Amino acid sequence: MSRAHLDWYFDFVSPFSYLQSAKLGEFAARARVTCRPVLFAGLLKHFDNIGPAEIAPKRRWTFEHVAWLAHTHGIPLALPPMHPFVPLRLLRLSIALGNSIDVVQQLFAFVWRDGRLPTDDEAFGQLLDRYGVALADLDAPAVKDALRTNTEAAAAAGVFGVPSAVIDGEVFWGFDATPMILARLDGNPFFESPALAAARELPQGVQRAR
Repeated sequence: MSRAHLDWYFDFVSPFSYLQSAKLGEFAARARVTCRPVLFAGLLKHFDNIGPAEIAPKRRWTFEHVAWLAHTHGIPLALPPMHPFVPLRLLRLSIALGNSIDVVQQLFAFVWRDGRLPTDDEAFGQLLDRYGVALADLDAPAVKDALRTNTEAAAAAGVFGVPSAVIDGEVFWGFDATPMILARLDGNPFFESPALAAARELPQGVQRAR
């Protein structure tokens, strides 16, 4: 039997993507994993949504929750100097370096373990030197096109937030979905159950006026 394929969509601006990046090895032990960096802001625009950092009480709760989850899962965490920030340089660097799990984890660590920002020219320059990449390489048309293509493919697949794992067309959103992803890859019978079918088929009710 062939192994399942998992597309993992992420943005370095997302602390929950950082947390789930620590679990990529567990995904890779069960499936072929392709890491796909996307511009979260592009997904928000596509779905006419706003990010959690744009709602003040939700922003505070987000980082309280992130700190708690990192603590309970034993994941090192050092918050960057500010948030949100522009992640474009890191997204393009990941693409230029091939988006391997190791590269993705190291680039996440730059922000969320070491507390640095890609907009800090000195710190980011040191990161580029480590990988032997020039800043101009990040402006290559192929790199820009890959990020745009990933973001468009994510939206087309129904990915509305990050991190999201897509397995056989099924979208699993958020760090909290990690146990569900592992269960899906392990063939848990829940995914053939009437309970899940009912959840998928629930009709939409009243909609808020916009």
